[in-house]
Amino acid sequence: MSLVLRTVNRVLPGVVGLVLIAVGGAVLAVGLGASPPSWWIHDGPHDVLLSTAERTRRRDETWWWPTVIAVLALLVLLALWWLTSVLRRHRLGEVLVDTGDGAGALLRGKALQSVLAGEAGEVEGVSRAHVHLTGRRDAPATRLRLRLEPHVDPATALHQLTTRALTHAKDSAALKALPAEVWMKAAKHKAARVN
Repeated sequence: MSLVLRTVNRVLPGVVGLVLIAVGGAVLAVGLGASPPSWWIHDGPHDVLLSTAERTRRRDETWWWPTVIAVLALLVLLALWWLTSVLRRHRLGEVLVDTGDGAGALLRGKALQSVLAGEAGEVEGVSRAHVHLTGRRDAPATRLRLRLEPHVDPATALHQLTTRALTHAKDSAALKALPAEVWMKAAKHKAARVN
């Protein structure tokens, strides 16, 4: 996740929440009978949000409504960008490999994912393997989804996965650790018929 998106995810909801709480609390206080300050937009509990004069004040200005529509469209586009950025699964693009010289090398995340998926698929009884790298480039983690054949013991498959594929990926990328979350699902099979 990029630094800009992380900052937006932390700051934007907080600012919007504070503004909504402040405005909503002030409107509630005025509605319950508290006397508002002179600069406040409402005079009392029976005041309307927009008077007829306020609604029709800019009717003759041709720039007003296109500007309002453009600003609202921009806000909608920014909100959609933010929502898709948050909901999109973030893949780790590269992994930092310690080469021992202090500089390090970068390994493409897709390459490590495909090799790990290939080795996980070679584990006995695994019919399909899908790998997703997460975390930071200097501390990656992985999520694996495995589809197991009906006859396979999940504990045996997990042991073979950790001792072979995950250990090999960790050692080949010179990682101190490679945390893994493994999801296993049994492949469906037809029931055997006895005559």
